Amino acid sequence: MTRPAPARIPKAKPQPPDGTTARGDVATLRMERNCSVARTLDIVSDAWAFLIIREAFFGTQTFEAFRSALGIPRATLADRLKKLTGLAIFRQVATGASQRKEYRLTEMGLDLYSSFTALMQFGDRWLAGDQPPPLILVHMVCGCESRPIVACSACGERIHLKEVTYRDGPGAGRHPAKPGRNTRRVSDASRFLLGRPSSVSRALQIIGDKWSFMVMREAFLGNCRYDKIQTELAIAPNILTDRLSRLVGFGVLYRRLYQHAPDRYEYRLTEMGKDLFGSFVAMQHWGDRWLSGGKPPVLLEHLTCGHDFHGSVICDQCRQPIVAADMQYKLAYDPKTFGALGPRSVS
Repeated sequence: MTRPAPARIPKAKPQPPDGTTARGDVATLRMERNCSVARTLDIVSDAWAFLIIREAFFGTQTFEAFRSALGIPRATLADRLKKLTGLAIFRQVATGASQRKEYRLTEMGLDLYSSFTALMQFGDRWLAGDQPPPLILVHMVCGCESRPIVACSACGERIHLKEVTYRDGPGAGRHPAKPGRNTRRVSDASRFLLGRPSSVSRALQIIGDKWSFMVMREAFLGNCRYDKIQTELAIAPNILTDRLSRLVGFGVLYRRLYQHAPDRYEYRLTEMGKDLFGSFVAMQHWGDRWLSGGKPPVLLEHLTCGHDFHGSVICDQCRQPIVAADMQYKLAYDPKTFGALGPRSVS
């Protein structure tokens, strides 16, 4: 990804992981880059919120059905449904004479499907191991089994990191980080794997906490050295060391020695890491559309066609955009084990 020369930023001092920076006895807010992907992950990196949204894409709509599918505590489920309704991801609908409430995805919620699909394809390619992908997608527009791709909205060609450059958009800038918000690593990342098998869950195990995501974002922007990442993110050394170690362990980054005495390393994207860029672009488009107030922080240009673009998730067979209502599934697991209802479309 080609980038302009960055502005000179003073080197950051180590700080606590709660969104503040310690300077003597005074604590000041840590400033955070405006980012539509971060805004998207603020919603889906909460494991329970993600799992509830995922179940909704399988047709789950009632409180008891969500609770049964996920084994989620009642109070936790009530809290997340309230928050997701407040965020306009869900809307409540009264059904029948009993006035029983159902939770249905709004247009905003349904539009998350393309981001989930992009993460699913990444997980299928890199994280399934020796097992077949949990789901086979069938695109009803063309009737074909589909492996969606993230493409340029201008020319329709698949997006690759090296063919994209960026510049500041009207929403560029920085804002004070909210204390404690998704900056601590989930103590048990396997919570993303509750319920049915899911390649999206596996992908979120990698980038599901905010620091891991921000380190990956810096890698996409071309920042690969420890000191540069620490300066840009104002991140405590122990947290940065932990996230870099985990991302190397997952296989999305690798270490390259660039200096002896003392030894210093760069953290470069592997092929697997570069492939995650498409998912970031898809999430960026959703965040730009729904959470930026019409002022995207970053504008992308596709060097192949020379046009500004957004990430469009399309069918690899007919090249038409992927939307939830047009998709059906073939399951590669026993649906009775996970309470699934079998092949279906999302409405």
